[in-house]
Amino acid sequence: MREHIDGAALRDMVLCAYDALEANEQAINELNVFPVPDGDTGTNMRLTLGSAATDLRQKPAGTVGETAARVASAELRGARGNSGVILSLLFRGLSKGLKGLDTASAEDYAKAMTSGVEAAYKAVMKPAEGTILTVSRLAAEAAVAKAKGSPFIEETIFAALEAGKTALEDTVNQNPVLKKAGVVDAGGYGYILMLEAMLGWLEGRVTVSQGQGAAKARTDMAPSDQDIKYTYCTEFIVRRANKKSLDLLRAYLGNMGDSIVLVDQDDTVKVHIHTNAPGRVLTQALSYGALTAVKIENLREQHASLEDHVPTLAVKDEKPAAPEAEDHAIPDPVPAEKPVGTVCVCAGDGLEDLFRQLGADGIVSGGQTMNPATEDILRAVNLTPAETVFVFPNNKNIIMAAEQCVPMTTKKVIVIPSRTVCQGISAMMRLSPDSDEQTLKEEFTDALQTVHTIQVTYAARDSEFDGHSIKAGEYLTLMDGQLVGSFADTAALVDGLNPAISGLEPEFVTVYYGADVAEKDAEDFSGALGAGLPDAETSLIRGGQPVYYYMISVE
Repeated sequence: MREHIDGAALRDMVLCAYDALEANEQAINELNVFPVPDGDTGTNMRLTLGSAATDLRQKPAGTVGETAARVASAELRGARGNSGVILSLLFRGLSKGLKGLDTASAEDYAKAMTSGVEAAYKAVMKPAEGTILTVSRLAAEAAVAKAKGSPFIEETIFAALEAGKTALEDTVNQNPVLKKAGVVDAGGYGYILMLEAMLGWLEGRVTVSQGQGAAKARTDMAPSDQDIKYTYCTEFIVRRANKKSLDLLRAYLGNMGDSIVLVDQDDTVKVHIHTNAPGRVLTQALSYGALTAVKIENLREQHASLEDHVPTLAVKDEKPAAPEAEDHAIPDPVPAEKPVGTVCVCAGDGLEDLFRQLGADGIVSGGQTMNPATEDILRAVNLTPAETVFVFPNNKNIIMAAEQCVPMTTKKVIVIPSRTVCQGISAMMRLSPDSDEQTLKEEFTDALQTVHTIQVTYAARDSEFDGHSIKAGEYLTLMDGQLVGSFADTAALVDGLNPAISGLEPEFVTVYYGADVAEKDAEDFSGALGAGLPDAETSLIRGGQPVYYYMISVE
């Protein structure tokens, strides 16, 4: 067993942790409390650590301190979503704990884990127990205790893993929302998978995959793949005939299956997906151009023909490597031409146009299923010709990533914590070029309190939550993040929404319809909704957003 690890060892441990996240990404995503088709946690953790994995594969390992610093730096730039930001903070603290060391002893590493936990807790305004924070804290405490009596790294990580598993199992009891849903915390689950992969490498049970492929060894906590969720392996090539944004296709594919690969090469797009509706996928792809090399295979038949083989989650495919550093070059801040500017995050061409009409200087494409990285937001901030830049994340899972930009630029960045696009629009309507920075901050923040947001998507799977029976494919509706219900058709949806909206005594109701809703259907829905709200002014706007059929602003 090892009494020290060097930079090369830490490098391989991190790469194996990345492999574990990649192999179990969908399993982590499916721990979402509500069965909405967003699946952020696993994707965000993989993409965040993937930034570091790409960097580690491009350069030789240095000392353990230098390697940890590279991981922390890459993750800081590539952090996505709350789970990704917290993961980057854990590694940032680890880097501080290992700074200046050529090699790390068990005690060094355990103390550095504690530094990581402290960094994460310090950055979260209101730390909640029953999350990845709890799991990482108890794992670090166990590591410190073990390292005091044992010099071996393997025993230290094993102690952390066992304590972390126990903590993970208890998250369902600590967090009321998780308890209602009967699931453990997704971020904590991902963290345990990482620890187990790192220990597996130390013990020689897990090896680093070549390139960006998924890990070939499943962890003890990984779910079995004997039950195939998506039946058809679908592959095709699109010969592009227009400049329609591929972000929309990525978001659509994210709702239709898993094991997704989308490679964009000039005017050719290659797609791979496991789905239950290959026809719908191909129809959507046709809106980008002609299809060639279409191949559809039945995975259940393949599975039945393979003796003594249980496939690991998503190991067949190689996900696209994270872009190389030069593609992610962040521009220097442009000179200020005015006192104040704004950057808004949204997805959907209609919403982008609306934010620009309201005065947004920069638009960052992102939202559910595609949280932008910190560096994406930072790039837009630096390109805004203003001294002070207000950032509107417009999604609760993007706020922390936006806040990481504050110390990374010479511009003054103020993050307005808009949790929904509807809040962001309401705030931007108060933008006045004649107002000073403090007045605008107060106006923007006040606007967030005046709007309620209803989001209508579809249930990605059957589920039970707090007495509600949810069936896959139904209209799943949330208001201010709370479940309103799920409905079999739009008539039932309107009947369910009207009492909830009426109780708010609204003056204005604005319906933003998404990319998958026909204009006529949206008009019918908006009309039916407005008929039940005679005291409110109801309007309809095309948002073009993915994932959500409708986003409804109630003011």
